[in-house]
Amino acid sequence: MTESGEGIEGWNGRRVLVTGGASFIGSHLVDRLVEAGASVRVADDLSSGKLDNLANSVESVEFKLGDLREREFAREAVAGQEIVFHLAAAHGGRGYIDTHPADCVSNLVLDGVVVDECHRAGVARVCFASSACVYPVNLQEKPRDGTTVLLREEWADPFVEGAAASDGEYGWAKLMGEMTLRAYWKQHGLESVSCRLFTAYGERENETHAVVALIAKAFVEMDPYEIWGDGQQDRNFTYVGDIVEGMMRAAANVGDASPVNIGTSEHIKIVDAARVIFDQIGWEPNELFFDMSKPVGVYSRAADLTRTRELLEWEPETSFKDGIARTVEWYVENRDRDEVAEAMNLLLHER
Repeated sequence: MTESGEGIEGWNGRRVLVTGGASFIGSHLVDRLVEAGASVRVADDLSSGKLDNLANSVESVEFKLGDLREREFAREAVAGQEIVFHLAAAHGGRGYIDTHPADCVSNLVLDGVVVDECHRAGVARVCFASSACVYPVNLQEKPRDGTTVLLREEWADPFVEGAAASDGEYGWAKLMGEMTLRAYWKQHGLESVSCRLFTAYGERENETHAVVALIAKAFVEMDPYEIWGDGQQDRNFTYVGDIVEGMMRAAANVGDASPVNIGTSEHIKIVDAARVIFDQIGWEPNELFFDMSKPVGVYSRAADLTRTRELLEWEPETSFKDGIARTVEWYVENRDRDEVAEAMNLLLHER
């Protein structure tokens, strides 16, 4: 593997599996790995991913279609691979995870099968796409003094009293995925790292996630413009290119099954995110409607990047304004206004 700070150097010729590689983040990761010279295999059931997402690299990868909860398929997928990026999961935005708890719990089976087969196949290292949802929800409430709490990796741990109160079934499943990797590292020496991703956004994302949902509403000129909650919730919106860079650096430099935050130092309120989007779209509503009946998740979610900077000698570099400009340009070029308007309610709750 590469030395600290070398980023994507050293991937040339590496045999790499990306589970969920046709997904939003997964497809961007596949593109970068192919660019870096890796020999890439993708395993995906296409339940939410799309082959169109792999248009830039599909001719250069080996694609396997199947359900990784089935042990035979998982064994076939990991066979002969040196490094596994495990992104496959039942997931979505707040509208999805709050209404599909059983689907989110199925990730427990998925992660268990994949990790066990990685061990049996002699995989050198696993990079797990975890989530900021693993952090205790009580640490993400509205601060009394107005300050933002920066979440440190040690604050989410199933073996520490008070550090295990994850965000819903999805968060608990991710935390248990991390625990599974730690168990295999302790007992079998399987090297791994858990990347706790903070609110990814960018090209190829769908409307169930906050940023693209806000873009979609501006795209169809919704007026009054609907914002879920009071708009004062803040997030570390992290551009997908930075998410991919962070995961590759983590996979190259961390192997002790510990977690690392992949998030930005920018803390953006939802209402401010909407205003940046209005500016990029070139349209502004006459009225904002704050729908307090919709699911909004925690009030404040922001990463402490101390460990990220130390281990990876890096932190995300794309500003929210620049990332939004790229995402809006992609969305406008690839969506039909009438179709989005007609299907809006469905789009906001699907995977």
